[in-house]
Amino acid sequence: MKTFSAMDLKRTENWRVILYAKPGTGKTSSAKFLKGKTRILDLDNSAKVLDGLSNITIDQLDRSQPEEDMLEFLKSAKQRINGFDNLIIDNISSFEKDWFVEKGRDSHNGISNELQDYSQWTNYFSRIMTEIYTLPVNVLITAWETSRQITSANGQQFNQYAPEIRASVMDGLLGLCDVVGRLTVNPKTGNRGVILQGDDSIYAKNRLDNRQACPINELFSFGGDQHGGAVSVPENAG
Repeated sequence: MKTFSAMDLKRTENWRVILYAKPGTGKTSSAKFLKGKTRILDLDNSAKVLDGLSNITIDQLDRSQPEEDMLEFLKSAKQRINGFDNLIIDNISSFEKDWFVEKGRDSHNGISNELQDYSQWTNYFSRIMTEIYTLPVNVLITAWETSRQITSANGQQFNQYAPEIRASVMDGLLGLCDVVGRLTVNPKTGNRGVILQGDDSIYAKNRLDNRQACPINELFSFGGDQHGGAVSVPENAG
């Protein structure tokens, strides 16, 4: 157990961010707005959109053996991120689907998942995220978007946009990170923006500064307005 003064804490050091959106909205492309050197664990073969960027190194997962490749990456993760400022795990929703597909191949009929697969995923995913979140580097995790039903404190039910990941691991994933943002595209302007303040219809949070929303190219500029008042949503933020 470590003991230290709050005066030694730096709010924006080694941040943890989750960015979710519909496929093709620009989650992977957000890497170009990160400062410094970036390493990407490419889980769904989307990194080709980053061609020509000299500050990015890509480790591409073999989707036919997701568990084995993830283990190989985690064993050498500290060495892999040496000299890098950022790590992107892209895309965790795709990894979950591939993991269950491969588990299904090992089932009795070679297709369907068995009951123990679901409980195993909960523990397995928690261990993965613990390993990733302890790395001394900024971490961006991307995910697809889904809609889930929630019940408010007064009993009303809502459909809420959230990252696409099984409910059994969602609270742990979202609770441990600093920022959860929903990436959207403004249909009128084509501008991409990130919603950083949640409500009953959208899961989002931001504990690094007071921004409620921002253009995608400004997402990673944290800490500029940590202690100010309410922040208006910019027109070009989606």
